[in-house]
Amino acid sequence: MLVRIGVYLIDIVATFFVVSLLLRFHFQWLRVPFRNPVGQFVLATTNWMVVPARRVVPGLAGLDLGTLILAWLIQALGLWLKLLLVGAEPALGMLAMVAALDLLRYSIYILMVALIVQAVMSWVNPYTPLAPVFDAATRPFLGPLRRFVPPLGGVDITPLVLLVLLQIVLFILAEL
Repeated sequence: MLVRIGVYLIDIVATFFVVSLLLRFHFQWLRVPFRNPVGQFVLATTNWMVVPARRVVPGLAGLDLGTLILAWLIQALGLWLKLLLVGAEPALGMLAMVAALDLLRYSIYILMVALIVQAVMSWVNPYTPLAPVFDAATRPFLGPLRRFVPPLGGVDITPLVLLVLLQIVLFILAEL
């Protein structure tokens, strides 16, 4: 029972920081403004570890590699601690690969949530202050699809098409 609780707590803490770091990485990559409640929360929860990491790991072509490497390290550490708690012998190579695949999965989940929230906000209140945040986060992925998927009856179904494609990618990742 205590092992299960320990695994659960490690998973919660690691996932919280990994998702926060991935949000920060994706916001910077996609040029999503940080002057909103979500952006301010992400900065407040990650600055204490990202600022020192940037001194060690430089960016590359506008990508914040320090933030991405931190997310990967925390995910790998969380997996390692969980394996130790259950009494398994972690292999470092496998651990590194699984952590990298987890980052990709989490990134896809972040995009899926952004698509769903953006769709709901467009129906409920399209002029909410967070609308530009979700638009900036999803536009680079929806734009190319809009060239191939015409609106049906005046309704843009590209978010639905993208959700289906992302779910297929998740199926493929689950098989790895």
